[in-house]
Amino acid sequence: MSHSERIRDNGISIAAPGDDDQQDWNAVHVALVRYIRARGARTDVAEDIAQETLARLIVIHRDKGVASVFALGFRIADNLLVDQYRADSRLADEPEGELISEAPSLDRTLDSRHAIEVFQRCLNRMPRLRREVLIRRRVQQESCRAIGEELSISTKAVEKHITRGLVDLRRAMERAGIDPAGWNA
Repeated sequence: MSHSERIRDNGISIAAPGDDDQQDWNAVHVALVRYIRARGARTDVAEDIAQETLARLIVIHRDKGVASVFALGFRIADNLLVDQYRADSRLADEPEGELISEAPSLDRTLDSRHAIEVFQRCLNRMPRLRREVLIRRRVQQESCRAIGEELSISTKAVEKHITRGLVDLRRAMERAGIDPAGWNA
């Protein structure tokens, strides 16, 4: 090795010129990575912190001289590791925009289930013909004329069954304390 000190990392050589004493920067790098990994850092984070630490060490060693590059290196690495953990925790604490779920809230789900139970009980209490006419018109989207023809009743009778069925359902919802404003039967 010449007067310039060299760091070999992944085939790249970095020189720290101007020092008369020889320093094995590769050994410092290996020791730093091992130390940082022992402190719980991931491999990629350990490599990044080791590189930053080496860059700072070279500058300090060139300008001021250092009694123990390992001791100073471990100290710098500790500080950089703490900074990294702080940055990571800040990112984890900050929500990325508003967290909006497309799923209904628990309260709305429970209210919907209650409304369905009330709706089903009311349907079960209706006369068979009214219930059938209402389901065929509102659920199956059949026309009043088609329902009337198939059940052998007039279109007016079909319309009256639908009207009475909807009134029954609305009253049942109101009695159960369910706001029928958002409900469109």
